[in-house]
Amino acid sequence: MAASGPVPTARAQGRGPTIWLAGSPDELKEWMPLGIAGIVTNTVVLNQYAKQYGSVISLIEQYLALTDKPVVMEIDGHCVEELLEVGQVFTNMSEQIILKIPCNVNGLKAFSILKDQGVETFCTTVFSLTQAVAVAQAGVNHILPFCEPVKEVGGDPTKLIRECSQMFSGWGQRPFIMAALIRSVETAHAAFRDGADELVTMWTVYRDMMDHPLTAQWNKTFMDEWVDMHQSGLLEGVPVRSH
Repeated sequence: MAASGPVPTARAQGRGPTIWLAGSPDELKEWMPLGIAGIVTNTVVLNQYAKQYGSVISLIEQYLALTDKPVVMEIDGHCVEELLEVGQVFTNMSEQIILKIPCNVNGLKAFSILKDQGVETFCTTVFSLTQAVAVAQAGVNHILPFCEPVKEVGGDPTKLIRECSQMFSGWGQRPFIMAALIRSVETAHAAFRDGADELVTMWTVYRDMMDHPLTAQWNKTFMDEWVDMHQSGLLEGVPVRSH
């Protein structure tokens, strides 16, 4: 594990699990100050948002201008050399950049090289325990079990998170387990319950994580009482705003 990466350094404070967000810079501006650990990209959202900002590099510059927290840049390539060359373009942009690489043999080789260089890495598209073991031994810092795609084919979306959590529990320098492709509050709940160290989702799901019918019911009850006190003059001297 990279001893000086931004995530291990923050995690040394003992807080977790952490929440990471995906979205455009404009969409994330409101949410990043609210305890979010960082921004995570993938090539699907990069392709979508880069068209709005002119290029991928311009998009990453916007993310870096938005926050001083880590920005996870997903890269791809047809060989190890291409992965390393592309990755260097982005790690040269800022110490905030962390590289995210797909789970395959080229990625396996890249993780080993990047570990020796002290570059913090994420492994994406992980669907099996054997893949998780292989990339962990190669030196990756974060393993991303994909959740919703498993659910879509009738599987248990967080089974791999449980398996990884159990397997890595005895490791002294274990990788972090990031629940990925979380598209619902239900799956987010299952991921946290089953031992995810971190979770990445769109800002819309993060917003919806605050919703619960009983919370809404009791918030209304308390607000009604607050308004009643205000209208009765019992909050005199308190800067209450009328809506």
